[in-house]
Amino acid sequence: VSRLGAFGLSLDALCYHPQLGEFAGLAAAVPEVRMVLNHAGMPVGAGPYSGRRDEVFRDWRARMAEVAHCSNVHVKLGGLGTAVCGFDFHARSRPASPAELAAAWRPYIETCTELFGARRCMFASNFPVDKTVAGYRVLWNAFKRIVAGASRDEKRALFQDTASTFYRLAVA
Repeated sequence: VSRLGAFGLSLDALCYHPQLGEFAGLAAAVPEVRMVLNHAGMPVGAGPYSGRRDEVFRDWRARMAEVAHCSNVHVKLGGLGTAVCGFDFHARSRPASPAELAAAWRPYIETCTELFGARRCMFASNFPVDKTVAGYRVLWNAFKRIVAGASRDEKRALFQDTASTFYRLAVA
């Protein structure tokens, strides 16, 4: 991983929430390497974590706070629609609405923006995987609902600036 920094490259990582301590250790060991934690730290709500959402949320939040101390880490806010997160949207007979997704995901997205700040968070779609939950527009409308009360600068960071800066993209 340290070689990535030597070449000016970054690391995108997918970790399940029980692995976040190890990820924080990695990020702290190589502070010169810019990293992105995908899927909001993947709070697991399936398998042995099924039916334990409150407990998982508390554990996930504590681990995310540890990761947030590593200033070289940014977070992608997306991917919460995957079945491993334990929301039942994929099993329904009809797609989720923006309001339903926003209600379910708000605590996770608001926690990430609280811990990392909008300048270290970026929305991400995780398509086509998230298509099992809702359509592309529905997903982005859910994100808009979640941050409706955010400032203009925070919204700009979450929807554009953080990603374009982190990945060194020219946005017209």
